[in-house]
Amino acid sequence: MQATRQQILDHLKVHGPTTVDQLAAVLGLSPVTVRHHLDILRSEELIGEPVVRRRNTRGRPQHLFALTDKAASHFPKRYHELAGGLLEQLKRHADERTVNVIFAGLSDSMLATAPRPEPESALPERLTQAVSYLNTQGYVARWQAVSDGFVIHTCNCPFEGVASAHGELCGLDARLISTLVGEPVERRSHLADGDSSCTYYIPSRVSVVQPMIE
Repeated sequence: MQATRQQILDHLKVHGPTTVDQLAAVLGLSPVTVRHHLDILRSEELIGEPVVRRRNTRGRPQHLFALTDKAASHFPKRYHELAGGLLEQLKRHADERTVNVIFAGLSDSMLATAPRPEPESALPERLTQAVSYLNTQGYVARWQAVSDGFVIHTCNCPFEGVASAHGELCGLDARLISTLVGEPVERRSHLADGDSSCTYYIPSRVSVVQPMIE
């Protein structure tokens, strides 16, 4: 994020809806320059459409600019620390059976919105659908044909910062991918171990090897 535009976001986060003239005074910039940065932030959907503020005195109406929900991603978050701390406390104070029940329920929640493959669909078609869904969830995934089957690579871990200390989350990923593909999967590489991706192997059920699809 360009420094001036981050300053605008920071100011709106602290002070709420603000006019161009107010931003110009705070940042020490001309109103024209501020409007330029606001236009860019609006194009990125980080600032919403300006709202007219009525004046009690004569003069041109002023416009107020405010953050959108999307702008929240440009401020520090510590979700992984919170999640890791909660899991640590859960394991410390609950017995193993209770922990397993909770993780099973979490897995079921993840799978509730996951698309199921059509029973008669070919494996490459199911892999393409699985990868498409995984990418909507932030996994940066692709599939590839190998000599004796197929592999799905996931190059990003949505649970990064937590999964290395709580391997149960990796088990959730494996179950999710198995459900998406409709076949058992075997993990053969692991981001948490320093590999470039988590790789899940699926044995081939077809005689012709398909080309790689990304």
